[in-house]
Amino acid sequence: MFEHSEKARDLIARLSAFMDRHVYPAEHLYDEQVENGFHNRRPPVIAELKALAKAEGLWNLFLPGDHGAGLSNLDYAPLAEIMGRISWASEVFNCSAPDTGNMEVLALYGSPEQKKQWLEPLLAGEIRSAFSMTEPEVASSDATNIRCSIVRDGDEYVINGRKWFTSGAMSEDCKLLIVMGKTDPDNPNRHVQQSMILVPRDTPGVRIVRDMKVFGYDHAPVGHPEIVYENVRVPAANMLLGEGRGFEIAQGRLGPGRIHHCMRLIGCAQRALELMCQRAERRVAFGKPLGEQGSVREDIANSWVEIEQARLLTLRAAHKMDTEGNKAARDLIAAAKVATPRMAAAVIDRAIQVHGGAGVSQDTFLADAYAYARFMRIGDGPDQVHLAQLGRGLLKRYGA
Repeated sequence: MFEHSEKARDLIARLSAFMDRHVYPAEHLYDEQVENGFHNRRPPVIAELKALAKAEGLWNLFLPGDHGAGLSNLDYAPLAEIMGRISWASEVFNCSAPDTGNMEVLALYGSPEQKKQWLEPLLAGEIRSAFSMTEPEVASSDATNIRCSIVRDGDEYVINGRKWFTSGAMSEDCKLLIVMGKTDPDNPNRHVQQSMILVPRDTPGVRIVRDMKVFGYDHAPVGHPEIVYENVRVPAANMLLGEGRGFEIAQGRLGPGRIHHCMRLIGCAQRALELMCQRAERRVAFGKPLGEQGSVREDIANSWVEIEQARLLTLRAAHKMDTEGNKAARDLIAAAKVATPRMAAAVIDRAIQVHGGAGVSQDTFLADAYAYARFMRIGDGPDQVHLAQLGRGLLKRYGA
């Protein structure tokens, strides 16, 4: 059922070889450059790797249609998994969040002028972008709660509000913010109160308050800042699709984004399992390798089982998205979005335990990967929201 196309198999081989030749050897260099002078700027190694990837045709792999590689979700899944083995590797191939979701939004809903100004440089990897929806003062897991206001004033819109966890906006390469706010807060239909608008990051009134940390990580150079919008004025032409279409756009954006996160998390978990096996074979304690301890073998076996389960669920969701559409696949997307971060956090946690002190240090990727996996039980919608939606649908389907 989940056979990948010949084109995808070719890309899997080429991407794996590129990672082995260029990306894994640069892993520590990236960290060194971020810590030494490139905290909010693209490290030179990223620019070098992006040029190489682009030259080899390993570029915009996530995007179907004319703009990207033309892959199905099913064919993109193993590529995202390979890239997900290093937290920043997706950017090398212009496949990193939140740019992927923003490019999809612009490709699907942008006007010709918006595509020319913003989509083209994003597709070329010349700039980065951010998605500004979550707010600190309301439960943003219910997007109808957002308070940020977008008010029409002649040929402009005026934006006022406070957002946080606007991933990507700390980087000096970030030139565009896609902001979700309310243009019609009194509309009785709560799902048409919201709109999305394009805000250049350097617009007067856009004020970054602080960078939000995740388990102590600031995830430089992209970051997750808290941003205040104070009487920010942008042209009316910056509205996406039209007033009241924000919730519709968000649903279109988040479906593929959620499944992409699952794909990358499977790569994180697979790498953690491999490192756990290597550590268990090489590390001797109490007179024998850790791999000869029964509890360690059980952890390894359980981890493999759980990864395979999550991978199959994610591939099934991707396949249904391809064959029946994102809306028809929403139950499988929700299930994958709940199961995969849980799985990844559990597998990475076991790998950390086998590594001991090294597992929580900067000497392995495990601590950072754990923070990502745990955060994704909240990011793009917390578990409880997906479970509530899934349970409601199942009751309608089977409870009658």
